[in-house]
Amino acid sequence: GYGPESDTIDLHQAYLTVGNHKEFPVSLKGGRQELSYGDERLIGAFGWNNIGRSFDAVKLRWQNALCSVDFFSGFPVIPEDGQFDVDNGKDLFSGIYATWNTIPKTILETYFLARNSGTGAAGFAPSPQFPQPSARDIYTIGGRLKNKPGEIGNWDYTIEGAYQFGDYRDPRAGVAGAAFAGTPTERLTQNAYMFIIQGGYTFNDLWATPRLGLEYAYSSGDSNPKDGTHGTFDNLYPTNHKFYGYMDFCSLQNIQDLRSTLSIKPTTRSSIALEGHAFWLANTHDNFYNVGGVARGGVNPTPAGNGYGVNPNYSQFLGTEIDIVGGYAVTRYMQVEAGYGHFFVGDYIKQSLANANYGSRDADWFYVQTSLKF
Repeated sequence: GYGPESDTIDLHQAYLTVGNHKEFPVSLKGGRQELSYGDERLIGAFGWNNIGRSFDAVKLRWQNALCSVDFFSGFPVIPEDGQFDVDNGKDLFSGIYATWNTIPKTILETYFLARNSGTGAAGFAPSPQFPQPSARDIYTIGGRLKNKPGEIGNWDYTIEGAYQFGDYRDPRAGVAGAAFAGTPTERLTQNAYMFIIQGGYTFNDLWATPRLGLEYAYSSGDSNPKDGTHGTFDNLYPTNHKFYGYMDFCSLQNIQDLRSTLSIKPTTRSSIALEGHAFWLANTHDNFYNVGGVARGGVNPTPAGNGYGVNPNYSQFLGTEIDIVGGYAVTRYMQVEAGYGHFFVGDYIKQSLANANYGSRDADWFYVQTSLKF
């Protein structure tokens, strides 16, 4: 149909790679390509929706036995239905991403990322399928630490954290003290952060090798949009579907997510995962952001439109979600998957939509998909 995620036919990837790391430590990849790093919390291919994500980019890799370092720079491709997709020439994304193998039993990743969006980025394409960014120059420095598989017995862990600085042109507000209207003439100072801690234990001696996991994710929100500082973490280009509930209500912006997981593999071809999430806003002086990083209720800080806005006096508790997902590999190249989710609305959603015509209620969601690899 002619709705979001409609892009009838287009060019997703077309690139040239020069180099062979078995013979020489340097390689070069240029053209339209996917960028994917770490768990894809900040940079991912977003392979869940019908379009995915790619960049017109150049990537230089230096690799040896101790580490690998990527240097990349490019522009994200804007999906537009009915015409050839072009990249957003006003939204430059660059970075240095290094993976180190020098610590025993451990994988360490460090990164420095730069997102430089000009004032013309938001309106660069006439009919984008997803909102384009406002002006910003945001720099992200961070790291990710996890164990090598099987190196600490049945346990596993991942720790990741990042800090952002630079400046941001907030579409909600003008300069410090100005009214919430129009585009500001000055930018706000970016001062934001996020961190994730997760761990798990796999019962290798039990049937179906069950794994129990627990995770806490936090990303900062803006405490006062009129003080000249922007505290909302920029989620950049993630694959959020994998982390903050399969129903895709949240992104890594102004959020707290306590996640528990139980996964089993009844056969070599099948898997079942059960997840539970509890969500809170990090700061009620900021918006509740959707999976694409867009503020619910628009840019107006008072309840409007769908009822959401900025409500400092409301509860931080958004609600809980339960998901169950099962997958089966029919053949080496064909997989089927089905999932169900239920979201129990919390006090913040109930309070936000109390005055709306439709109020609030729990949500159910179900899907079936088939993947073919060729």
